[in-house]
Amino acid sequence: MQTRRLGNTDLELTTVGFGTWAIGGAGWRFAWGKQDDDEAVAAMVKAIDLGINWVDTAAIYGAGHSEELVGRALKELGSSRKPIVATKCERIMLEDGSITGVLKEESVRAEVEASLQRLGVDVIDLYQIHWPQPDEDIEEGWNTLVDLKKQGKVRHIAVSNFNASQMQRIQSIHPIASLQPPYSMINRSIEEETLKYCGDNQIGVVCYSPMCKGLLTGAFTKERAAKLSDEDHRSRDPKFADPQLSIHLALVEGLKKIAQRNSRTVAQLSIAWVLRRPEVTSAIVGGRSPSQVEDTVPAGDWTLTDEDINEIEQLLAIHGGAMEEAGADLGRV
Repeated sequence: MQTRRLGNTDLELTTVGFGTWAIGGAGWRFAWGKQDDDEAVAAMVKAIDLGINWVDTAAIYGAGHSEELVGRALKELGSSRKPIVATKCERIMLEDGSITGVLKEESVRAEVEASLQRLGVDVIDLYQIHWPQPDEDIEEGWNTLVDLKKQGKVRHIAVSNFNASQMQRIQSIHPIASLQPPYSMINRSIEEETLKYCGDNQIGVVCYSPMCKGLLTGAFTKERAAKLSDEDHRSRDPKFADPQLSIHLALVEGLKKIAQRNSRTVAQLSIAWVLRRPEVTSAIVGGRSPSQVEDTVPAGDWTLTDEDINEIEQLLAIHGGAMEEAGADLGRV
């Protein structure tokens, strides 16, 4: 699989990265339902077998469980096959199960130590602030990450879900290695100001949810949406209920024709579309089983033609018009 340089760092990331949000399991607010741990580890190993060279996780995913599973996979892979590992701080789960943002120095330092232990590593390759919350503390949080880098706890420091003005506030303290934003055909909110800022400042972009939580896989249906478990946060997401759901599925029907013409899947098309932007380093693609990984990995080497891109833009114009008519927000994660 092809690689791209991550911003101003020496990291070369494959254009598809393995995402671990969903494998955190049930029992927390943004869970994706129950997950078989052995299947999750097997999916990570399969991803590395197929050429993916980096894994993205976060301390909040399953309240640390996702990082523990990454640690299991790293042991199984051994040092010779160890992928680049990225994780995140700032999201804290309270005793009542609610989630808050904390960027105070003491909290961030405690988080990095806990992540190092769960992952079973001596240093984290890419350490990211998960959300810019509280906004007034992002400088304190970023200064702490700078110090952690100096101490050798982390190799590179980055942010997730920041906007251009927030990145500008901390870029002068220490260069930002990368931004991790949501980006898909359904959520294009970063395309103007945010991507331009990253491109102008040599900040890598590693996008999450390129298939918009499964909506853009070609495998999602109204029946499947209706059966989503209460333990799956998508059951409370307006994108997965009408009127939005019907609009999104109509888009997918149009995308299927383009994918089939190229002997590809809609999932691969959705990932390749995100990668068409030169500012984008890699797309983070979740996998809950080895078979899911096998379906999405080929997208990393697919370059869309101008014809494909123009046809997709026409479909997205129709989709956007329908969303506006329904009064839906295109910018939601």
